[in-house]
Amino acid sequence: MGKTYDRLDDKLIDFIKAQKMFFVATAPLSGDGHVNVSPKGYDSFAVIDDTTVAWLDLGGSGIETMAHLKENGRITIMFCAFEGRANILRLYGQGEAVQFDDPRFADLLALFPDFEKARAIVKVKLDRISDSCGWGVPFYDFKGQRDQLKRTWDHAYEKHGDAVDQEFYTSNAESIDGLEGMTPPGKAS
Repeated sequence: MGKTYDRLDDKLIDFIKAQKMFFVATAPLSGDGHVNVSPKGYDSFAVIDDTTVAWLDLGGSGIETMAHLKENGRITIMFCAFEGRANILRLYGQGEAVQFDDPRFADLLALFPDFEKARAIVKVKLDRISDSCGWGVPFYDFKGQRDQLKRTWDHAYEKHGDAVDQEFYTSNAESIDGLEGMTPPGKAS
């Protein structure tokens, strides 16, 4: 049977650290907008304190999460046990995407020592923490992380330098629903 928690305790933090992937879900306010669910891997999740977490946004196929967070802040993060005891942990909260050009970015990036660059870091203040049985989640054997995303960005920065950051403003300017994505410095959001 599921349980609700006021804060992340050591047992929950240990469960989070043991998972090799997690899922992020956001949605626009509009009933006609698209709900977004994204899988995340790598060592890209950090617990800041017992009610605050962060994850590294390397970039990818769109800007939906950041656009939804700018519009309404709602976010859910889900971890599933694919080995060991069955369990699902959901973290609900209000999130903020801290872009690479934000003065707070460098301190947050220090939470992820394996990465030198990223598009943003999503910081989430948790307002609900709950787990459930997870009996329907199958067992999977972890074989390793796919390195394509990290390798692609490392190569792009090596070859093009800060021009990659500038490209984010153009290619990630708007979500599929027309919501504002990345904002260049000096432009009011």
